[in-house]
Amino acid sequence: MKHTCPPAAPSLAAARPAIPVKSFGALPDGRAARLYTLANLQGVKVSVTNYGARIVSWIVPDRDGNPGDIVLGFDNVQDYINSKERYFGAAIGRYANRISRGRFTLDGVEYRISPNEGPNALHGGPGGFHAILWDTRQPDARTLECTRLSPDGDQGFPGNLQVRMRYTLTDDNALVITYEAVTDRPTVVNLTNHSFFNLRGAGAGDIGGHLLSIRAGHCTPTDDMLIPTGEIAPVSGADRDFRLPAPIGARRRRGLNFVLDRAGAGTAGVFPAARVVEPESGRVLEVLTDQPGLQLYCGDALDGSIKGKDGKTYGRRSALCLETQNFPDSPNHHNFPSSILRPGETYRHTCIYKTSVSVE
Repeated sequence: MKHTCPPAAPSLAAARPAIPVKSFGALPDGRAARLYTLANLQGVKVSVTNYGARIVSWIVPDRDGNPGDIVLGFDNVQDYINSKERYFGAAIGRYANRISRGRFTLDGVEYRISPNEGPNALHGGPGGFHAILWDTRQPDARTLECTRLSPDGDQGFPGNLQVRMRYTLTDDNALVITYEAVTDRPTVVNLTNHSFFNLRGAGAGDIGGHLLSIRAGHCTPTDDMLIPTGEIAPVSGADRDFRLPAPIGARRRRGLNFVLDRAGAGTAGVFPAARVVEPESGRVLEVLTDQPGLQLYCGDALDGSIKGKDGKTYGRRSALCLETQNFPDSPNHHNFPSSILRPGETYRHTCIYKTSVSVE
């Protein structure tokens, strides 16, 4: 997290329409959800809905030029609202990942966050950023800007938090996601995107053959409730060590936060965090970020009961998530990177997902 003087508050007024927009259904209260599609000169298309500021589809060619959708999701907003998997493609906040017992203390005051995973708060609570309708504007044909004022007390978090995030699709097939936030009271912030990737194609089977590498020699082990113990431990054992490319099917079965290694990458700016290669299609996904952690989740809770886009079934381990972020439960561990944001500071986070093909 970088702390600088806050920028001018973003305008929420809609700019001249430059991105194809269509209806995506309506929320239970009648408000309209919309679908915006970014496209580049390489034939890559990314569709985003204002419900949860979530990525709905991501069309990428394979090594033979055949297009395929590489993210899991649904064809309309009603299915997102009704799904037992709440986070497909969504913006996550105010605090990505878990906060133990839904409690943390800041400047001597204890705050209680709405629990939604047993006693713990997950991904900002039940009414987190994944479950709201964002304001949008279109600065240009390749960029969608989503903004939101999260009011003081939202899900229990202190401070009025003004959030601005942007999706920008470049002609070298990079989707650049940037986040900014300012507050009027001390608070904690940790934002991310929760896309579920399958480089063979959404609904095209499991991800066991995907080759994954992560630039991390350490991780934050968890207890049985997936809450960090506070230890920063070496990635010992084959189920945790992805420093060299390895098939996901032979590795770990639980989500884990990796402590990214900046060595040789400088002290600021984005650096390579992870790389995924799918040998059959040749599709490659690279992840770059300026954040200290990367959460890996391999879709173990998917059980085949969810039918997504085009009626395709999402079974166990049919996708992986690579979420750039601060460490889980950081407000309760003084040895973890700070997630505190104070008035006069700006939270900034950049994540880049870049696609390509391997000719091997």
